Amino acid sequence: MLKIGDKAPNFRAETTHGEMDFYNWLGTSWCILFSHPKDFTPVCTTELGYMAGLADEFTDRNRKIVGLSVDPVDRHQDWMKDIETATGHVVTYPLIGDPALTVAKLYGMLPPEVEGLAKDRTPADNATVRSVFVVGPDRLVKATLTYPMTTGRNFDEILRIVDSVQLTAAHDVATPANWVQGGNVIIAPAIPDDEARSRFPSGWVAPTPYIRFVPQPV
Repeated sequence: MLKIGDKAPNFRAETTHGEMDFYNWLGTSWCILFSHPKDFTPVCTTELGYMAGLADEFTDRNRKIVGLSVDPVDRHQDWMKDIETATGHVVTYPLIGDPALTVAKLYGMLPPEVEGLAKDRTPADNATVRSVFVVGPDRLVKATLTYPMTTGRNFDEILRIVDSVQLTAAHDVATPANWVQGGNVIIAPAIPDDEARSRFPSGWVAPTPYIRFVPQPV
């Protein structure tokens, strides 16, 4: 599995929007790539629909969404009709077809020694292809999550994670437990107090010497 800080591998693949070169498609945006072990699986159907409902939230923050399932694109097209029926949301972001499991292996979601095609495998065979990768414009992995097949992913939490990652990439701060947009943040420990005073002239609240809360930078 790719780790935080690793370079996200480039790939070319067929999608519901045509052929994709991942790096070219990413451009200068942030990206959320989330994967599925098979088409027409119930939990994944609800996830793809919910993510479609959040699409504007991601677009407004310079983020692109791309889904992946191990089945071919023609099955994705049929699945998208079910997703709209089940959730009321139209999938407008691309879905990658990965019938040879190429991207799944490239991103460490399946071992490289796995043989055969997706059509010969069950969702249980691909249980680890239920991952989320947050990729920055620098092509580095900023966050990863992997969920079991029986647990639907919390995409509001994924939205919160990307909010945090983008904020902390732009400012020398960290976000505390359960932080949400507009909440107080923590001055990065690497910044000494003298420097912090000039950068945060309104001061901070310090319940301990190493926790310095300030309002969220804008």
